[in-house]
Amino acid sequence: MNAAPAAARLPVLLVGAGAIGSMHARRAVVHADVDLCAVVDPTEAGRRLAESLDRPWFAELEAALDAAAGRDARAAIVATPNRTHVDIASRLVERGLPVLVEKPIADRVEDAQRLVDLAAARGVPLLVGHHRRHNPIVRQARRWIDEGLLGRPVSACVMATWLKPDSYFEPEWRRAPGAGPVLVNLIHDVDVLRHLLGEITQVQAMASNEGRGFANEDTAAITLRFANGALGSLIVSDCAVSPWNWDLGAGEAAHYPQQAADSSFISGTAGAFTLPGLQRWRYAGRAGWHEPLSCERTALHAVDTYSEQLRHLRAVAEGREAPRCSGLDGLRTLQATRAVLDSAASGQLVHLTPLHAGGTA
Repeated sequence: MNAAPAAARLPVLLVGAGAIGSMHARRAVVHADVDLCAVVDPTEAGRRLAESLDRPWFAELEAALDAAAGRDARAAIVATPNRTHVDIASRLVERGLPVLVEKPIADRVEDAQRLVDLAAARGVPLLVGHHRRHNPIVRQARRWIDEGLLGRPVSACVMATWLKPDSYFEPEWRRAPGAGPVLVNLIHDVDVLRHLLGEITQVQAMASNEGRGFANEDTAAITLRFANGALGSLIVSDCAVSPWNWDLGAGEAAHYPQQAADSSFISGTAGAFTLPGLQRWRYAGRAGWHEPLSCERTALHAVDTYSEQLRHLRAVAEGREAPRCSGLDGLRTLQATRAVLDSAASGQLVHLTPLHAGGTA
């Protein structure tokens, strides 16, 4: 794949060279719309990544911003550990750089609110890396809803169940509270549901760690109420032998063997559809459970969602598109996902107050 001329591409600074940061870096150096101008990461692995891509390397963010490569940057990506997102993204926003921060936007809702408020006050675009919003599958589902396929949304049933290998849990932090599948994985499903069905107003959940016995959860069952009256039920587990999850069904990443299995089932008063398979169900004539249902499947060309996210980053930085997943979106998704853990811990129904830039409504 040949890179476009550098002059035609937006220089992007990458902060964080772990697994997700490396993925962004390798796409950026050959992307038609953006270019990687420098890598910031204090580790030897970060230095090696920069050298392998023939890009400047910096151990500290301020050194990068003060150097020629950093001064050339017109946007930035933050792919550091979750607890550092707000501090690093805030420093970039203060410099006026549009920022794509990986999910979750922060560890805590109050910290995410602070970052969203800062970006709004400075008038700097802030995006969150919920990459599924860039998948043609989700975009098609959103079009169907906008066109009235569902009628009035009624329900969403989502499964996010799979078996992580024992080696995944060798790092101690992956066995600690906050590193379970709710915040690491289910947050993507929560974001897709918010994107398709609107804001979540109530959350009720139970969690279990009986499968692995670690301090964090390995399984959770969740009920959601949406502002439009629809209800959702979700099951997440990382200790279950199962094909019923987005990653195995959508084929977004080559390191997951794709399975022909749906994981989300969304219905309304006029029709229903599945994800990621995009099967559409509706009545061709008279409606009712004694009548035959018609089923159609929509097949889409595969798109690299992370490359599309980079294209979108440039369009947002140049004012040509609004963020598909804004800082406020990331904040509200984090709020709803943290409410799952809060409800599971307390056994109580959690009511969500809508959050805005500048605080609650």
